[in-house]
Amino acid sequence: MHKTPNEGPIIYFSKKTNLLEQSAYRYQLQEREEPNLYRELFDYDSVPKVSFNHRLVPMDMPAEIWITDTTFRDGQQSTSPFSVEQIVHLYKLLNKLGGPKGLIRQTEFFIYTEKDRKAVEKCLELGLEYPEVTSWIRASEKDFELVKAMGIKETGVLLSCSDYHIYKKMGLTRRSAMEKYVSIVGQILEKGIRPRCHFEDITRADFYGFVVPLAEALRKLGEEYGIPVKIRACDTLGYGVSYPGAALPRSVPGIIYGLRHYAGIASEQLEWHGHNDFYKVVINASTAWLYGCSSVNCSLLGIGERTGNCPLEAMVIEYCSLRGTDDGMNLPVITEIARYFEDEIGYEIPERTPFVGRNFNVTRAGIHADGLLKDEEIYNIFNTKKLLDRPASVAVDSHSGLAGIAHWINSYFRLLETPYAISKQAEIVKRMKERVDSEYEAGRNTVMGDEELVNMLREIDYDEYTRLSHIHLHRKKEASESESENK
Repeated sequence: MHKTPNEGPIIYFSKKTNLLEQSAYRYQLQEREEPNLYRELFDYDSVPKVSFNHRLVPMDMPAEIWITDTTFRDGQQSTSPFSVEQIVHLYKLLNKLGGPKGLIRQTEFFIYTEKDRKAVEKCLELGLEYPEVTSWIRASEKDFELVKAMGIKETGVLLSCSDYHIYKKMGLTRRSAMEKYVSIVGQILEKGIRPRCHFEDITRADFYGFVVPLAEALRKLGEEYGIPVKIRACDTLGYGVSYPGAALPRSVPGIIYGLRHYAGIASEQLEWHGHNDFYKVVINASTAWLYGCSSVNCSLLGIGERTGNCPLEAMVIEYCSLRGTDDGMNLPVITEIARYFEDEIGYEIPERTPFVGRNFNVTRAGIHADGLLKDEEIYNIFNTKKLLDRPASVAVDSHSGLAGIAHWINSYFRLLETPYAISKQAEIVKRMKERVDSEYEAGRNTVMGDEELVNMLREIDYDEYTRLSHIHLHRKKEASESESENK
């Protein structure tokens, strides 16, 4: 334990727990001649190891939690560049999805190019309160001035904190890196801008020997200027783990607890930014919330470098799950965003992606389709029609059976849960199954599309096709009139 001389823990009464609690020890910078690369965990020639010290920290969910967005910064680094018009449209959809409480609180932009700045200007001109437009800049005086001139109130700045970056990439020592970072943040504060300090590679950093002393120094600097400094804990390579009792530097609970308890960073000034290299990006973000971090940073559809960022739509659903309410968020906009990415931007969403992929609530197995016919709740995760404007459906192929074809007819013609629903024993279903089976017996190996099945139905029984079409149009008209009345 490294403490400044004569300093120990401070005992105080917590109004939150109604107990006497011991506050942080004062950790000092631990200078080293050689970097600590945690080779016992990251030997590079084998899968990184997870170690445990069995120290448990308490869950401490903040009173307020929210989502921030990096689609136009980290996300855009992994896709074809968006046009200004596309950025503005997506920005408006983020506002619509976040609802009146602004649960999608901020979004960040590059401001290096003329196109970047034009997009920022167009979004600012909309005058929307949420998501707040923020920037990401290099540590240069020129960039500080640009942020100020554009009227942006908060900017991110990169402060790499692992010895991999400090010693191997930048050629600095911990002390020189810390002095550089404090100076940079001081310059941002001088301009009256809120700094968002991106603690890059925090899950490979010496937490007590560098991260805590740096975070505490930045907090005190912000207090001097009267401008709170935000700390973004960046799990740059996705090494974070949520397991109880896992040891630092990989423990997400330990990182969040330590930044709050030892560096004195308030929950509302803490943000988690994760990557999905080890399939843990969503659970790590949720864990950050649970242990005291108010903000989780995400991108639409999880786009981002390498394996991507935390999918924003996933954390919208996580919020609802943890809070028991959507708090006014407009969940069907998730589907609207997915369709815009595919239809207007030309981005191909993997079809099995939860909530947004074309097949996320589509079944092929006949036995599952039979369950859907009896009660959709048996095989659908929740009411996807109501919450996401995505009714559960069945893809017709060689495994669909009578139940799958019946469910396709009922779904396509909007007959589900109506007196008009078709039974799997209906003659039209049996005749369609005969035709489908013959296709696959002849060697077909692809799923049958809606248009193909509609044509098949029309050829087999045109009168039945006409009857079903009339019912469909009538129900569609009723739904439209009902929606107009609600508005």
